[in-house]
Amino acid sequence: MRSNKRTKLPDSSLISYMSGMVKDNGGINLAQGLPGFSPPEELLSELKLLVSENVHQYPQGNGDPQLIDVVRNLYKQSVGFDDDQILIVQGATEGISLVYTYFIKQFGTSWKAVAFDPIYESYKELPNIFGNELIRISMGSEGEIDWNILEEILAGNPVKLFFVNSPGNPYGKIWTKAELHRIIQLAEKYDFYILFDAVYKNLYFGNEKPEILLPDQSSRIFYVNSFSKMLSITGWRVGYLITEAGHMKSIRKIHDYTGLCSVSILQKAIASYMNKYDFGSVYLQELRSKLAIGYSFFAPELRKLGFKLAPVSGGYFIWAQLPAGFSNGFEFAIDLYEKSKLAVVPGIHFSNTAGSFIRINIARDLAELVKALEALKSFLNH
Repeated sequence: MRSNKRTKLPDSSLISYMSGMVKDNGGINLAQGLPGFSPPEELLSELKLLVSENVHQYPQGNGDPQLIDVVRNLYKQSVGFDDDQILIVQGATEGISLVYTYFIKQFGTSWKAVAFDPIYESYKELPNIFGNELIRISMGSEGEIDWNILEEILAGNPVKLFFVNSPGNPYGKIWTKAELHRIIQLAEKYDFYILFDAVYKNLYFGNEKPEILLPDQSSRIFYVNSFSKMLSITGWRVGYLITEAGHMKSIRKIHDYTGLCSVSILQKAIASYMNKYDFGSVYLQELRSKLAIGYSFFAPELRKLGFKLAPVSGGYFIWAQLPAGFSNGFEFAIDLYEKSKLAVVPGIHFSNTAGSFIRINIARDLAELVKALEALKSFLNH
């Protein structure tokens, strides 16, 4: 077994740490959730047209009216949402942070949050920042939930916020309609709220769209999404939050004095593109096809190399257990980069029990994935 005793776990995000190596020294970055695809050309054309317009000052704090209309129309099959239920934010991360801050304001720090293990970094770091407790719920090897254990935990703890993301990150589980309905039932029974993170909802490999939870199903739902992944514009930081109007009134006050607003010209460019080009349907179809190709290529090759993969059907990532002979994902990742200039994220970043796991981003062009596989094979055969 290889090991690297020289390097200790950094205090910062391991995603940033591994990605920083590539930025500083070159290589292939399968660590950060960066898409290897260009945004829609039509979207960039809309942005160019707007540069000479008078769109360079503060926009409305709750969001550009046209973009709010776009968000409303994206969910027109539901009951429908009013302006006072929608807030344009600086990416899904700000939306999640606003909800958490709102809960701290409402309930102090004596309550607990819950998330399914392995856990996306915002869900685990916000409790650390604000000083309350996060309860981690384990899933089975196929993504199944032990509902009896979950209910025991909910009955015995003052839970107020339950994080659910589908498709997930780092583990791309897609929740079924029955599972989500059961979460709502538990929320009513045990008096907690659900933050549903749907950033990857358009990025699935199967034939059926992932089920989602929206506030028209329950006033206990806070729904967060973003244009970042669906349009390959992660650096634009434009997302949105939808929830019941009573919650949103307080959340907007927090937003006014923390985030204030998302960039005006970027909001307008997205709104114009989405209205003119059928909400990006053609681009999304092409993007899903690329993701499916990347996953269909990379996953079988990883299995041949001895990795054990969690079953996923959406999102950017493969959640993989290391082959026999390797037990430390952090040392594996450091060694892999130093020897082959290929960056992945150690699983320990997402779960204290995932020391032998890594997360791999497959939202890259096939040619880059081919090179990444060659680098990985070279490292394992060294």
